[in-house]
Amino acid sequence: MTERSLRVVLAEDSVVLRDGMVELLGARGCEVVATAGTAAELLASVARHRPDVAVVDIRMPPTHTDEGIRAAVEIRATAPEVGVLVFSQHIETAWASRLLAAGSTGVGYLLKERVARTSEFMDALRRVADGGTALDPEVVDRLVHGDRTGRVDGLTPREREVLELMAQGHSNRSIAARLVVSERAVEKHVAAVFTKFDLSATEADNRRVKAVLAYLSETGG
Repeated sequence: MTERSLRVVLAEDSVVLRDGMVELLGARGCEVVATAGTAAELLASVARHRPDVAVVDIRMPPTHTDEGIRAAVEIRATAPEVGVLVFSQHIETAWASRLLAAGSTGVGYLLKERVARTSEFMDALRRVADGGTALDPEVVDRLVHGDRTGRVDGLTPREREVLELMAQGHSNRSIAARLVVSERAVEKHVAAVFTKFDLSATEADNRRVKAVLAYLSETGG
């Protein structure tokens, strides 16, 4: 079955990288409906085009600090149906936690230097556009294994491993394959994480992501 074409807004202040990504996305069947070199242009483009997903760099003009991820958080608040994939060289843990706290679906955070294959980036892009989660393992490690203490300290080493893989968007079956354990064992670890983080079941909540958010909220991220 042919994959649907994604409508993308691309925010990247480097003209060379931006043009290269436009060419790459076009070759992979995506439609780049707008590009942006500043956070203001990004917000205007998303409001105008309502894409499937926005690809956002963190550091953009005029200060080149956190304009991009601030805009990403605003998109999550004002256009929750638009997926947001942060694609950057930097890990900003405080803003990453705010980005995740805005909701548990349609969000990703990848590090440019750690994406080894184009297929990895495209898989993450489609996952985010479809309402999933795509977090680089290094980002997850910073968020989950921070210096401050919290309920995560009550997890066993195996439960921590499961939590990291959950946050990266893996299913129970995928986690079981990676850890070489049974799917039933993974289900027990997941249930233990939910219990220790006091996450009760509701129809609307995505507890897999909220398990990570529970840690982030108590560390002040």
